[in-house]
Amino acid sequence: MTAPAQRMPIDPDAAIPSLVRSLADDSKRLLGDEVRLAKLETKESIKEASRGLLWMALAFGAGVVMLVSFTLFLATLIGDLANGNMWVGALATGVIELALAAWLIRKGIGSFATDAYTLPETRDTAKDLASWARNPQRA
Repeated sequence: MTAPAQRMPIDPDAAIPSLVRSLADDSKRLLGDEVRLAKLETKESIKEASRGLLWMALAFGAGVVMLVSFTLFLATLIGDLANGNMWVGALATGVIELALAAWLIRKGIGSFATDAYTLPETRDTAKDLASWARNPQRA
């Protein structure tokens, strides 16, 4: 069961200026409450985002350590296969990693060409707005 809504007492003899003053006071209070709520929500969002950023930084650090370890392992493995010539392993590993980096860069640049990132509706609206700004009489 919900509690019945409380009604504000209305004075039938109240003058319009006092009603307007009351409305202005209520509006100020409502605006203040909205600002306080926005501050609380922002504070909570920042706290949650910083927690996520911390986990991302830890994951990045662990990933870097893992990639360095894998690079050393791969260079050593190829060097052992090349009759103990570790420089061959280091060179081959460097070439492999450069090729992988080039492929990842191409793939990343290609992903920006998709429609999901180009915002066609926004561009069309911006063009319409620009044409209206140049010739406001025609619109």
